[in-house]
Amino acid sequence: MTSLFLFLLMLGIVSLAGLVLWRRKDHGADRAEVARLRRSGRKAPPPFSKRMVDGLPDPARRYFLFAIKEGTPLHRVAEITMHGQFGLGDKDRPNYMPMQAEQVLAAPEGFVWKMAGGSGAMRISGSDSGGWTRFWLAGLIPVARAGGTADHRLSSFGRCVSEAVFWTPAAVLPGPGIHWTAVDSNTARLTIEHQGLQQSIDLSVAEDGRPIRVVLQRWSNANADGVYRFQPFGGELSEFREFDGFRLPTHVEAGNHFGTEDYIPFFVAEVTRVRFAPQAP
Repeated sequence: MTSLFLFLLMLGIVSLAGLVLWRRKDHGADRAEVARLRRSGRKAPPPFSKRMVDGLPDPARRYFLFAIKEGTPLHRVAEITMHGQFGLGDKDRPNYMPMQAEQVLAAPEGFVWKMAGGSGAMRISGSDSGGWTRFWLAGLIPVARAGGTADHRLSSFGRCVSEAVFWTPAAVLPGPGIHWTAVDSNTARLTIEHQGLQQSIDLSVAEDGRPIRVVLQRWSNANADGVYRFQPFGGELSEFREFDGFRLPTHVEAGNHFGTEDYIPFFVAEVTRVRFAPQAP
C-alpha cells in the first residue's frame, strides 16, 4: 500500500510539473508574439492630415475626421486594457462571467488578447491570437486548445480587422491592400487584403462621423452545427474618449449572429486605457 501511495504521489507531482511547464510555454508564446507585433509598428509615423482622406466615400471620410485629430502621429499598434463580461453560453443562458483583459492590436499583422475571468476554482485565464486560442481552468487545467489551422487564421483575421476599425483607426487608412467603398449615406465598407486573407467590414457612422456599429460576415463555427462558415458578426460602439489624439469607443458590445434572433453580445467590454506606439526591444 505504501509503495502504491508513493507511486501515485510521484505520478501526481510529475503530472503537475508537466502542466506548469506547459502553461509557462503558453506564456512564452504570448510574449514572443506580443514582441513581434510591437516591432511591426513604425517608431516615427507621419502625422494625420485631413488631405489623406480626400476622395474617400463620405461616411469613411467623416469617420477618420472624427477618430483622428489633425497632426496626430499615425501609430498603428496599440495596447488596450479592458474589463467587462464574457458570455460562455447561448441566448437563453448567456452564463456571463466577469473578465479583465489586456490586448496588443497591430492590424493587419495580428493581435494577442490575454484574459482572466471568473473566480476561485472556476477562474479561467489564457489568450487568443491569430495563431491560437488557449484557455486554462484555475491556471492548471487546459480547457480550450485551438489554432494552427486555416479556419482559425481566417476567423481571427476577421476579429483583428473589425477591432482595428474602432481601436486603431490609423491602421485602416487607405493604402496598399486597404480599400473603402460606399454602402449608403452613413455606411462605408472597408476591405483589407493581407497575406492571402481578405475581410470586409461595414462601418456605420453618425452624422458627426462617430462610428456606432460594425458588421461583417465572419468565418466561424459558432453555430448549432459546429461547422465553419461565413455568418453575421457585429457590435455596437459608444462612450468615446480621446487617447493620444485618437477618439475611440470605450464601450463595446459584440457577438455572433448579429442582426438575427440568435444574436447575443458575448463580448461586453469597458476600455480603461489605450496606449499607442509600444515598442519591443
